[in-house]
Amino acid sequence: MSRRSLVSPRKPRLQVWSFAGVIALLLLWELGAWSFGSDLIFPGPLPVLKQLISLVPTERFLRALLYSFGRVLLGVLVSVPLSVLVGIAAGVDKRGGAFFQPLYSVIAATPVMSVILIVFLMLGQEQTPVFTAFLMIFPVMTVNTIEGVRSVDPRIQELFKVYPLSRGEKLRYLYIPALMPFILGGLRSSLSLCWKVVVAAEVLVQPVLALGTGMQMAKAQFETPELFAWTVATVAAAALSQGLLNLFLLVYKRP
Repeated sequence: MSRRSLVSPRKPRLQVWSFAGVIALLLLWELGAWSFGSDLIFPGPLPVLKQLISLVPTERFLRALLYSFGRVLLGVLVSVPLSVLVGIAAGVDKRGGAFFQPLYSVIAATPVMSVILIVFLMLGQEQTPVFTAFLMIFPVMTVNTIEGVRSVDPRIQELFKVYPLSRGEKLRYLYIPALMPFILGGLRSSLSLCWKVVVAAEVLVQPVLALGTGMQMAKAQFETPELFAWTVATVAAAALSQGLLNLFLLVYKRP
């Protein structure tokens, strides 16, 4: 019996359990709405779904989604390459790791809301979400890259010393293959973190077009179903971006 025939029957079973988990969450949501007894405090799934259906086709929502997605993408594109370069330098030379360690510690210990407020004072509404996302992602990706560099087998490093290779060739043939699992894992975590940080910053500083601004406006007007609808749309957008990333990585890994 082939390995594929042994593994494939398990997949439908896992999908059934995942579907059951979704149903359980919806039931808990409905139970919570029933216990509060007011859509103003805690609306159920159906009122939120109706509000979401009416919200999604509007120009206000589509433009907010586009701008928030652009901020997330920009935060990832700026932070990931820079953190990989710094991580490689710090991983190869321990002095570099010691130099950047205080920065990681400060960022890790600082509350996200404090970072958002400080950056807002310096950069204003539009730049705050992107720069805050950069500050939050940079340490995560850098530490992952450092761990990847230090995971290289010392025996392989000794083997490469025998051959007269340039630094670029050593980076390409020795470190990059070892780094890729760590970079890809960090990229998945960073994308999820970036959505959370960007939307949190948008809620606080309220750019003109943003998913977070829609949430804040709905809260200010006591439109609780609309607040939930903006939240559900944000979760769906984050899940979609994660799915697209996973699809890209699957194609990338395919020989």
